[in-house]
Amino acid sequence: MPLGLRRKKNKSRESSHLVENEEVGGVGKPELNGDGVAPPPAALRPRLVFHTQLAHGSATGRIEGFSNVKELYGKIAEAFNIQPTEILFCTLNTHKIDMEKLLGGQIGLEDFIFAHIKGIKKEVEVFKAEDALGLTITDNGAGYAFIKRIKEGSVVDGVKVICVGDHIECINGKNIVGTRHYEVARMLKDLPKDQSFTLKLVEPMKAFDMLEPRSKGGKPGGENKIGTGRGTLRLRSKGPATVEEVPTEFEEKAVKKVDDLLESYMGIRDTELAATMVEVGRDKVNPDEFAMALDEALGDFAFPDEFVFDVWGAIGDAKQGRF
Repeated sequence: MPLGLRRKKNKSRESSHLVENEEVGGVGKPELNGDGVAPPPAALRPRLVFHTQLAHGSATGRIEGFSNVKELYGKIAEAFNIQPTEILFCTLNTHKIDMEKLLGGQIGLEDFIFAHIKGIKKEVEVFKAEDALGLTITDNGAGYAFIKRIKEGSVVDGVKVICVGDHIECINGKNIVGTRHYEVARMLKDLPKDQSFTLKLVEPMKAFDMLEPRSKGGKPGGENKIGTGRGTLRLRSKGPATVEEVPTEFEEKAVKKVDDLLESYMGIRDTELAATMVEVGRDKVNPDEFAMALDEALGDFAFPDEFVFDVWGAIGDAKQGRF
């Protein structure tokens, strides 16, 4: 049975204080804005406080009252008296640029958040000797695309000034701030072979103990369990954040496989997007029903049919324990 036809969808403060050497813990009252979805009664809202530091070194900040990544960055910025636009991405429970610990759509209730802010700017000329550059792109959920992985032996691997964690600000002079990761990956793929192009990059600010040989990024399919606490806070682009149980074995395996498929088909990695796709497909009984639900939830991506079939197969394999 063929997949249904796709249609494009229309594009749709509470202050914190710095504390020295404070242990993780505490409670607070979040402000859920809901994006048009009414928040639950106050008595039923999760009372959560998270602790944070700037990855290159800072005192400890306490943050609460956020429902999505943009609001999270706003709260971190308030705590450290910086602009939200200075934050490139966050990692959980490590100050290092570790792409396996990247903050996505979920935060463990006891996770410690490290914010990586803008550091040195650099401009690089790259000769595209091959069709594939060897880059995997992701984004921070707030308009910044950055490099998540560099394939060993690839074109970009030979340009040692380009590093995992670098934010891609411009391609051939065109500012791409605000462009989603899959669009950036497509732009890089479409650059003509055997010609040079220019990248303007911004690397994360580093402390002295972080100055080490360039990493290639996390291994595909490497361990990336989110959260060490009793549950996770699920951040959503639409609607309020929700407290959920730690992901099940099925969810972890399915999300990991779908994330691998995103990299294979689109040159991106995005655990939040993968988790949403798994959530959409959890109770569907056939690929057509899954395709229609995926189109409704994520129609802006216009996923190719072959990719949708593979995702449906991955979810089915995870349900049957075939991974």
